[in-house]
Amino acid sequence: MDILSDILSLLEIKGTLYFRTSFRFPWGVEVPAYKNVARFHLAHRGDSWFQVEGSEDEIHLEQGDLIIFPHGASHTLRGQRGARIDTLDHVVEESGFTGKGVLVYGGNEIPESEVQLICGHLAFGENADHPLLGELPPYIHLKKGDEISNTWLDVTLKMLGSVAGRAQPGSDLIATKLAEIIFTQTVRSFLTSKEANRLVFRGLKDPQISRLLGELHKNYKATWSLEEMARVAGMSRTVFAERFKELMGMTPMQYLTNWRMQKARQRLTESKEPVIRVAEESGYQSEAAFARAFKQYFDVGPATYRKDHQEAA
Repeated sequence: MDILSDILSLLEIKGTLYFRTSFRFPWGVEVPAYKNVARFHLAHRGDSWFQVEGSEDEIHLEQGDLIIFPHGASHTLRGQRGARIDTLDHVVEESGFTGKGVLVYGGNEIPESEVQLICGHLAFGENADHPLLGELPPYIHLKKGDEISNTWLDVTLKMLGSVAGRAQPGSDLIATKLAEIIFTQTVRSFLTSKEANRLVFRGLKDPQISRLLGELHKNYKATWSLEEMARVAGMSRTVFAERFKELMGMTPMQYLTNWRMQKARQRLTESKEPVIRVAEESGYQSEAAFARAFKQYFDVGPATYRKDHQEAA
């Protein structure tokens, strides 16, 4: 599995469409912040404007565009600049939306003013995390005509538009899987863009560092030393250590420990393996050493973590 696929699989992304809209001028809605999710809006028909919390800029969302908020930031959408904003709860209540079909809201303007948005979110697994996720910007705006998104975005828009909010057999499953694809494609497009000059993304784009990351992901339970990592990357020990921290924002050993802890968390919640087995598969020689490292990351020991997760489930 390639590095990006490996990382996104670890995040345990689950897509959900929460509505398809039919907005008519004048209209405006504020979407509140929500933890542990990414939200997105696909402009199926018509233009609108969006603004993310903390920014005064209103950005034009044209038909065929996609906007995604990787950290679930609060944001507003409106049909015209300066239009009155209602809360999402108010919009849902006033529209009489029941969770099925199309959410219809707004004024009595001519049908040509209708704005159709396909709105959804993607939830991440509890405590699932990776430095890449933290380095994503507050929002990513992909335009239909952009070179990096033109083909896949157009195809996805057509497919999602044909099933979202429609009572057809299999539509819900298709729509949720497409939502997951949207996030993956968005991150991949961002990775190849000129904007991906942030930490972690710079490391993934660097041939030598990415080669090492690939080996760490495949053999994370191996006994790694800084010298061995530098050899795989094809650098001297000193140059490698400096370059890794410059591009990734952490030391190689910190990255390895983070990846081991996340893989261990996943094994604990998805299997009934003894804790000692999970420890060994995570690169630890003893259960005690593994438990100490795990508790530093998640504030509880592995056995308690598994128990709490099972009870919550």
